[in-house]
Amino acid sequence: MSAAELYTKGAKVWITDPEVVWKGAELLQDYHDTGGQKTLQIAYEEGGEDTITIKCKDNLPPLRNPDILIGENDLTSLSYLHEPAVLYNLKVRFIDKSVIYTYCGIVLVAINPYEQLDIYGNDIIQAYSGQDMGQMDPHIYAVAEEAFKRVARFEENQSIIVSGESGAGKTVSAKYAMRYFAVVGGSNADETQVEKKVLASNPIMEAIGNAKTTRNDNSSRFGKYIEIRLNKNNQITGAHMRTYLLEKTRVVYQASEERNYHIFYQLCAMAQQPAFQKFKLGHQDDFYYMFQGSNPTIDGVDDAAEFKTTQEAFSMLGITDKQQMMIFQIIAAILHFGNINIQEVDPSGEQAQLNESQELALSGLIEATRIDRNDKHLPIMCELLGINQDQMKKWLCNRKITTVGETLIKPLTVTQASFGRDALAKHIYAKLFDWIVQHINIVLSSGSKENKFIGVLDIYGFETFEINSFEQFCINYANEKLQQQFTLHVFKLEQDEYVKEQIEWSFIDFYDNQPCIDLIENKLGILSLLDEECKLPKGSDDNWCRRLYDKHLKHKHFAKPRMSNVAFIIDHFADKVEYQSDGFLEKNRDTVLEEQLNILKASQFELVADLFNDGAKETAKKSKLSNVHMRPGLSRVSSHEGKQPLKGQTMHKKTVGSQFRDSLSQLMETLFSTNPHYIRCIKPNDVKQPFNFEPKRAIQQLRACGVLETIRISAAGYPSRWTYPEFIQRYRVLAIKKDVVKRDMKQTCRNILQKLIQDEDKYQFGKTKIFFRAGQVAYLEKLRSDKLRACGIMIQKHVRGWIWKRKYQKIRRSVLLVQTFGRGLLARRKALYLRRTFAATKIQKMVRGHMARKMYKQIRFTIIRMQSYARGRFARERYVKLRQDAKATVIQKMAKGWLARRRFTKIMRGLVLVQSHYRRRKAKLQLKILKVEAKSVEHIKNVNKGLENKIIELQQKLDVKNKDILQLHRDQMELFNARKEIEKLKHTTENAKLSSNKISELEEYLRILKAELEKEKQEKKDVISEKEILKKDKQMIVEALNNENKSLKDKLNEANQRIKDLESHNTSSDKVHHQVAEDKQMLLDEMAPEREHHQRLVKDYERLQQRYDNLHDEFLIVSGVGLTGKGVSRTPSNLSEISIDTDTDTGTGTGSDKEEKKGKTDPDQGYGTERRPMRDTLLRKGLTEVEGQWKDHNGTVEKKQKADRRTSTSGLLEEKKDDSKEDVTLLLKLQNRIKVVEKEKRALLERLELGEGELERVRTFSSADDVAYSNLHVQELEMENSKIKTEMKKLRECITLDMDSNSGKGGQAYKEFMDQFQAMADELDRRREECVQLRSLMAGRARETHDIANEHYRGSIDIINEDNEIVMAYKTLQQVTRVQENQIEKQKRDQKCEASDFKEQIKELKQENERQEKLIGESLESLSPEKRLEVVIEYEINRLTSENLDLQEENDKLNETLKKYKKALKKLRNKGSDNVSDFPDLDELESSMPTPLKHRDREYMGMLEVNKDDIQQLVRHLVVDLKPKVAKSMIPCLPAYILLMCIRHTDYSNSDDKVQALLSTVVGGIRRVVKKQAGDVNTVSLWLSNTCRLLHNLKQYSGEKTFQVENTAKQNEHCLRNFDLSEYRQILSDLAVHTYQQLLIQMMEQVQPTVVAGILENEAIVGLSGSKPTGLRGRSSSRDMVSDDHIHTLDSMLKMLDSFYAVLATHAVDKELLKQVFRQLCYFIGATALNNLLLRKDMGHWSKGMQIRFNLSHLETWVRDNQLKDSGAIQTLEPIIQASQLLQAKKTDSNVDSICEMCKDLTLSQIVKILNLYTPADEYEEKVPLTVIRKIQDKIKNRKDQSKGNSLLIDTKYMFPVTFPFTASTIELEKLEVPTSLNIDDFVKRM
Repeated sequence: MSAAELYTKGAKVWITDPEVVWKGAELLQDYHDTGGQKTLQIAYEEGGEDTITIKCKDNLPPLRNPDILIGENDLTSLSYLHEPAVLYNLKVRFIDKSVIYTYCGIVLVAINPYEQLDIYGNDIIQAYSGQDMGQMDPHIYAVAEEAFKRVARFEENQSIIVSGESGAGKTVSAKYAMRYFAVVGGSNADETQVEKKVLASNPIMEAIGNAKTTRNDNSSRFGKYIEIRLNKNNQITGAHMRTYLLEKTRVVYQASEERNYHIFYQLCAMAQQPAFQKFKLGHQDDFYYMFQGSNPTIDGVDDAAEFKTTQEAFSMLGITDKQQMMIFQIIAAILHFGNINIQEVDPSGEQAQLNESQELALSGLIEATRIDRNDKHLPIMCELLGINQDQMKKWLCNRKITTVGETLIKPLTVTQASFGRDALAKHIYAKLFDWIVQHINIVLSSGSKENKFIGVLDIYGFETFEINSFEQFCINYANEKLQQQFTLHVFKLEQDEYVKEQIEWSFIDFYDNQPCIDLIENKLGILSLLDEECKLPKGSDDNWCRRLYDKHLKHKHFAKPRMSNVAFIIDHFADKVEYQSDGFLEKNRDTVLEEQLNILKASQFELVADLFNDGAKETAKKSKLSNVHMRPGLSRVSSHEGKQPLKGQTMHKKTVGSQFRDSLSQLMETLFSTNPHYIRCIKPNDVKQPFNFEPKRAIQQLRACGVLETIRISAAGYPSRWTYPEFIQRYRVLAIKKDVVKRDMKQTCRNILQKLIQDEDKYQFGKTKIFFRAGQVAYLEKLRSDKLRACGIMIQKHVRGWIWKRKYQKIRRSVLLVQTFGRGLLARRKALYLRRTFAATKIQKMVRGHMARKMYKQIRFTIIRMQSYARGRFARERYVKLRQDAKATVIQKMAKGWLARRRFTKIMRGLVLVQSHYRRRKAKLQLKILKVEAKSVEHIKNVNKGLENKIIELQQKLDVKNKDILQLHRDQMELFNARKEIEKLKHTTENAKLSSNKISELEEYLRILKAELEKEKQEKKDVISEKEILKKDKQMIVEALNNENKSLKDKLNEANQRIKDLESHNTSSDKVHHQVAEDKQMLLDEMAPEREHHQRLVKDYERLQQRYDNLHDEFLIVSGVGLTGKGVSRTPSNLSEISIDTDTDTGTGTGSDKEEKKGKTDPDQGYGTERRPMRDTLLRKGLTEVEGQWKDHNGTVEKKQKADRRTSTSGLLEEKKDDSKEDVTLLLKLQNRIKVVEKEKRALLERLELGEGELERVRTFSSADDVAYSNLHVQELEMENSKIKTEMKKLRECITLDMDSNSGKGGQAYKEFMDQFQAMADELDRRREECVQLRSLMAGRARETHDIANEHYRGSIDIINEDNEIVMAYKTLQQVTRVQENQIEKQKRDQKCEASDFKEQIKELKQENERQEKLIGESLESLSPEKRLEVVIEYEINRLTSENLDLQEENDKLNETLKKYKKALKKLRNKGSDNVSDFPDLDELESSMPTPLKHRDREYMGMLEVNKDDIQQLVRHLVVDLKPKVAKSMIPCLPAYILLMCIRHTDYSNSDDKVQALLSTVVGGIRRVVKKQAGDVNTVSLWLSNTCRLLHNLKQYSGEKTFQVENTAKQNEHCLRNFDLSEYRQILSDLAVHTYQQLLIQMMEQVQPTVVAGILENEAIVGLSGSKPTGLRGRSSSRDMVSDDHIHTLDSMLKMLDSFYAVLATHAVDKELLKQVFRQLCYFIGATALNNLLLRKDMGHWSKGMQIRFNLSHLETWVRDNQLKDSGAIQTLEPIIQASQLLQAKKTDSNVDSICEMCKDLTLSQIVKILNLYTPADEYEEKVPLTVIRKIQDKIKNRKDQSKGNSLLIDTKYMFPVTFPFTASTIELEKLEVPTSLNIDDFVKRM
């Protein structure tokens, strides 16, 4: 493409300018290359026009890039690559977008912002970690990540080269790079903390190697190369530091406005601290080495605080406090050293104190110096360094010259002495600097194997000042070498890309600075000539400069200044630099007098001496002091001094230049062996003003650092590179249909380019990319924009035509519509007039008619009203007259009646009075007669006989009535049963058909039971045979032990014999042994019967207690039936022939149902029938309470005994076998138990005595006249005594049976107990006989009463109640009943007392059982393993035998039941439905028969017993070895329930140690599993759910009312009783939080690779590209060499979320906790996506916002589909949703308010960043104006809610606080079954 096509009117170009370097302009005319045009008219952007001269076509001004490319993050992606384009792009990014980092190919350009930016936090590190370098915004972390990935993937050593001039930010950049490596490559071992030590070296090196300069407040005055070494796991194992060319001159000299090294000022700031007062420091202005710059402070820097940081860094690196104080002491000595005042010898001074040389000086022969004896700094300096003051004072003013035959001492001039002092100070500081670096390297080195490293080179950039000396020469020499390496690397990468893509190319011509390097370092080069000059005795800077002129004046890179003979010019790659030769030789020699060094070597401080012992390895020859000649001015050295080794005047043989050249060569070898990464730091201005860009300063540094050279190399080749899909996507608009080959993109691109670009050299086709020359992309963009513009014009034409046509049609329709509406309006008006006329006529007619009707109605109403009033008046008058007549008639009637009644009443009253007087007289006469008769005995007998007859007749009548009632009840029951049988017959006929099948099943089940019985019998036989074998083995073992005992006895006898022989020599010992033997024998004799008795009692107690429990249970069952049964069955003792059966309701033959039930329930009732049931109820209630308490007592004892039976039985069996074991304590405990039994016996006797007292009270209360009451009370006492008798009889039988089974021998207490029981039985028999006699007496009296009634009343029963005798008897019975009720209340109180006694007894029994457990456990532990095994085996045999017998009995019962049912079925078949009542229910048959697979003969308590020793095994099987696949097949959270059951047993047994051990082991096991399987989501989620469930279970069963709301009654019974596990609940809560965090970390790690690909890069909307294919060069990264096996998409991310949800649901994670998990995951997805969006420029497009919003909608749909909408997950996605909406929104001034309102969840930094990143994908889009951004900033700053802060990135590691809402479990623990797959049956026992 020719220049005429590019340089057309309107083209934008760059014009040079002396102020801003380059200015933008626009061409006002076309350029014609054929007409020899020499000028061009231009217009500047700032305003104004100008004409430029064009000498030739190559002199045309550079073209500007399209606006779409302005602000790109890679300078090589620009279409036009030249200096103005680079400068302008950097300025736009730095000023307009506040971006300091920009790529330039492989170089990262970093511009110093001169203010702290929030872009280096850990969140930024995490955002760049693992990301591709080309995808993220330029950042130093991206370069560090690229280096780290290359080390990890390709095992290549990497180097990061940071360069730039002073103040450009090199040190900070290197620091951030190392910080990134420390964070990303940090070791997990906390004890090493290598990464912290690496970072700790920075404050130290800054303190001792950095200083303030005019350009930088923290300028590094040395170069350093830090190797960060990594192991195979890419973890930092150590580091190594190499330093280059420390600026030692700064120690003794500082230019104006500069400072010395920071450490000096930090030390002075701490001078007043007690620990530093011994240094005798003061203010910094008091020292010569510190106030020369006249600006000792730095704004915003606290030297004291920095010193503390330095101390902490020293401590971190292992430098002890003593060593630190020694370092600071040496530095303080240097400051004092600089204050030593060296003076000329004063002729007026004292002569006695002058030496020979000074005397010559006074004579004027030579010039001499001295140090004042009052100089205070010299002693301080010598004291701090630990050296001899006199020697140092001497050799500071003199020097030693050694010749062949003599050694001379020569005085120094003031200048020489001062120079020597400064040289020594510099040397001391340099040695200290090297020692610190060496120590840091030792600390940072690691003993582990180091496979690779990453090097960070922080070295000075190219420097040029007004006066350049030796330091600038070395610095620029180093930059020449680095530039050469940089150029070769860039060229190599460029050529490798061409080779990789297999395109035709020619070698690129690039600038080679090897001639300049040869000029410096070759033989006879500048450094070589400098070293030769330094070797000459009289060498000088002038001579060396002249030699340079002679040798290199003709060299093209060397020149001589016109106005100077002591300077030279070198043409470096960046610029020409003039160097002043003054001082080159001295700086190169680095001369230090050896005498001064020898003094330092002899220091009393070890560190000071070690600093200078490196050069003492060479031994010098001893000088021979012969033929010493004296010369003026030289004094002879003494023979003592002459014995010192001879050395030259300098310490080092190598010069500084040679050392620097060698170290630089070594550095270059290292860099060439690594893969380099370049960071070029740019200083934008010299005034350190934030975000101020000076083009002049920037362009100088860009030229010097090689950035422009990179651009030039790129521009020389093919800088623009496109992939084929990107090219087609971008420039498809320039092709026609026939150019497109669907299956061959390369051919399609070829077809397009052949038509667009005629010159084939302008592009090349590679394997995957198209390569373009510079400017071709801009040309293609121009063609594309023209084509789009033409298309736009065409579209506009058609659209505008359509718009005008539509507008015309609209106007025409409007006119027609107006006409229509006008005509209609006129018509409607006329119609309205007609309607109104007609309506007026109609209204007039209606109004007139209405008025006439109204007048007529009014007149008619008036007339009718008058008539009604008149007629009403007439009627009322007539009514009043009639009412008066009626009332008069009524008054007459009432008066006449009253007169008649009064007369009748008067007559009746007289008659009654007469009758009463007569009757009173007759009654008085009758009374007198009765009184006389009453005094006679015969009358009394007749009355009694009549009463007895009435009672007997009444009794007979009641008997008849009762019989009738009972007969009627029987008839009703028979009728009811008949109906019921009929219904049963109907159902039986149907069930009979089904029963035949069940018979076969029952027979099959019987056969199975028989087989099992045979198997049990066989097992029993095997056990018995094994027992016999074990007995035989035991006998053999016993025989062997007996033999061994015999042999031991023999040996013992022999030993005793020897002892006896020895005892003859010691009489006192004989007595002692004899006494001991006697005491021992006495104890054994005393304990023998006790031991035997103890063993018998233990055995008898066990068996007696068991039988007592069984019998007592049966007794309680029998007693319960008698008390709670439906009727009262009388025994022969309480049946009486004279039981009086009465009923209160005698008048009716049949009572109500309630009365029938009452009569049926208790048919034998006498007087007081209504009171007796109440009394019986109270008695039964009291007895039930006592029996219930007794049951609880026995139940508790039985549980304790059953739990301890195995251990106790084993211990007792062993004690029975081994008579040598004795336990006196257990014997005492059993005796106490007997005392308790005696106490219970006494309580029973008290109850018996209470019954007797009650009987006596009844007897005293009874009278001969109240026979019925005595009879009733006797019957009740008989029943109570019978019960007491039965209970005592059973207790006696129980004890008797136990004694019978025993040997019959017992203690005294036992005999007393049996005697008392026998006495009690006798007493009961006596009471029974008395009751029988009393009953017979009452029967006789009843018969006599019956005979008297028959004799006197002749069977007339009605006469019995003539005188209310029965009523009187009834009242008497009521009084008796009240007395009995009082007695019952007293009995209840007594029973309560007994219950309290029983509770105390239970408590004592518990304590006794616990003591027995401990004693038996101790006795078992004392047994040998063989004996313990034998005891256990015997116990198991007995247990199995008893179980077999029980099974056999149960089998026999089942056989009998089966036979019965078979018979019933047979009868049913034969007789049909005749005997249905005999046929049992089949459901009852099935329920009565146990299942053949599971035997649940008892109800479980929901507890699991585990031994303390088996807890580790239980946790290992239940927690550690449990696999998620196994857990899925069980009940969810089954391990948590099993652990709860184990905890409940520990609470039940009150074992504090066991519960602590169990919970601690469980928590530790879960922690180990979670830590070990942290990468397995399945395992972690399994234990998250189980931990939460265990936590909830502990709350649910804690007994706290808060957690018992949803519990069942059974669950409340299962609550913990003894332990408060609230502390362990907190531990479990912490464990759950830890497990929850581990689960989220693993989930986030798995989701992270899918976030960017699924949310940002996934283009689900077809035809809408979210990327902006700009044809960038791209950046080659480590990912280019690695193929991704897994391509992540949105679907893969959703599938991963589905898998997470399925896993959590499978393990029954609580719903609320599941919501919190996915809320956190959604937050992580949104934060990660937003962070990447903010750091990627290629995402800033409208189309990308659409794609992102579409992808997020899928994620929102997934959240809703899984019922997670209320979890807050969607709210966490709001920031990324608002960011996508911001990309789509209009960004104009009118939309500022809507943008601020929309982006409520985004911070100001995020909004501004997105707006700055927004780049139009096409020219018809516009960039966001700066005014809009400023308005949005102002608007958001005024926002009230500023709680979100202003951070750029979201913290992806932030986790929402997790809560575990309590959820109660409905699972019943007693029904849980432990699966065999858990393999814990051997460790737990179900209770």
